[in-house]
Amino acid sequence: MDEPEVIDRVRAWLGPGAINIFGPPFAGKDTQGQRLAKALDAQLLGGGDILRGSDIPNSVKSLMRAGELIPTNDYFELVLPYLKQPEFTGIPLILSSVGRWHGEEAGVLEATSAAGHPLRAVFYLNIDEPVVWERWERSDSRRSRGKRADDSYEVLQIRLEEFRRKTLPVIEFYRSQKLLIEIDSNRPTDIVSKDILDRLLQFSESRDQSIT
Repeated sequence: MDEPEVIDRVRAWLGPGAINIFGPPFAGKDTQGQRLAKALDAQLLGGGDILRGSDIPNSVKSLMRAGELIPTNDYFELVLPYLKQPEFTGIPLILSSVGRWHGEEAGVLEATSAAGHPLRAVFYLNIDEPVVWERWERSDSRRSRGKRADDSYEVLQIRLEEFRRKTLPVIEFYRSQKLLIEIDSNRPTDIVSKDILDRLLQFSESRDQSIT
């Protein structure tokens, strides 16, 4: 099956639903999220991007600069209402790490459903930690991500620990709900992108069969 047909089938299955993408820093969430959103005529929304562009308390800003996840109550108040923006009505959403702290999953499921974008699938871009550091070194030397305070060596160590302690349990929750698609993100970008679409098609077909 050629790529346009894969995209058409996935788009028809997804409707106005949402797909959430998780992974450690430098796993390729931004790149793959942008590509998937373009392919599916979807809107890309990242929890971190929403926070960085919002009027948020200084205490929350300090946590973000330190590489730590913000408290769940603050996260729900600042991020989840954004899903109801009128301009998103009727179109699919690609979410980048929305709800990264274990315990936020139910709130995300409820918020996406209430906003008219029910969560249909969750991707986990799995990457080996040595590869994370290799990509960080390349990015740091090129300044390819601009001057983000949370991309320093010390903060990246904290972010990786936060991911292991707080976000891996989130991924396991979605696995238990049979919503998870795990992708090997150690590979070149184009190969990962193709795998994402192919696996999403397989996933959509398996979900349709389970319903019937």
